[in-house]
Amino acid sequence: MKIEKMEGLVAATFSNFDSKGSLKLSDIPSLVDKLYRDGLKGVFVCGTNGEGPNLTLAERMLVAERYVNAAKNKLKVFVHVGHSAIAEARELAIHAEQIGADAISAVAAFYFRPVDTQNLVDCMAQIANAAPTLPFYYYHIPTLTGVGMDMVKFLELAEEKIPNLAGIKYTASTLYEYQACLNYKGGKYDMLFGYDEMLLPALALGAKGAVGSTYNFAAPLYLRMMDLYKYGQLEKAQELQYHLVQMIRAFVKYSPIPAQKAIMQMFDLDMGGCRLPLQGLRDEQKETLKNELDNLGFFHLLKTGLRI
Repeated sequence: MKIEKMEGLVAATFSNFDSKGSLKLSDIPSLVDKLYRDGLKGVFVCGTNGEGPNLTLAERMLVAERYVNAAKNKLKVFVHVGHSAIAEARELAIHAEQIGADAISAVAAFYFRPVDTQNLVDCMAQIANAAPTLPFYYYHIPTLTGVGMDMVKFLELAEEKIPNLAGIKYTASTLYEYQACLNYKGGKYDMLFGYDEMLLPALALGAKGAVGSTYNFAAPLYLRMMDLYKYGQLEKAQELQYHLVQMIRAFVKYSPIPAQKAIMQMFDLDMGGCRLPLQGLRDEQKETLKNELDNLGFFHLLKTGLRI
């Protein structure tokens, strides 16, 4: 399979729930339009940010279908199909291929975990070959899966085993390993970076594409930072990255996904609550977070044309 590398930003979208905790799908088209206007290149659905592990298979399929339909001719749709049961992941992969998704991705099984890199590759091969026409990205997020294999070794072993391997969604802070993967076989694979708070360092190493949660509401700031870096204005890019780090530090004091849903609400984009064990922010916490972001100048930066 010819690997078409992704350049730009991909939003890891939220799953929207109504007051009863049921999926609310009606807002997906308007969210897609908003992300498209903001300059995003794609959406990553039913992943960590989308509470994929808290959705049923039927719900995950519905979400994927709605995004594929809404994003046609606007954004690429990456469907996360990872599941601790490989048979379920394969079913999701088959469905993603049938509905016309642009790519699939999967985390490692996180209950009975792979014991070594070869075992991990064997598991991912089972999922990837269920949708052989779609590019497959391994979703490396060891802080949540507990699976922290060497990713260069993964690429070496997966090269023959997974014909449709496109690359890795790399959500880890080990930049030296990320760089090694970027340069594997002359940059053969697409390495999507997944740590929003470290995007500028990743750009310096050669990153071209990134998937992140804060791109749902702060993409213009990140795109501005990427332009500053591209045109050699490193100090200004560093300053803007620091503003973004401060924004992230403000909300990670809470549970990150509910806190970011609260931020979306501040932009009149109500994503609803979260499913247990995640818990939404209380009203006073939302107000405190809003005030802190305001004091940091976050809203001002977005409103003033990003003149930094």
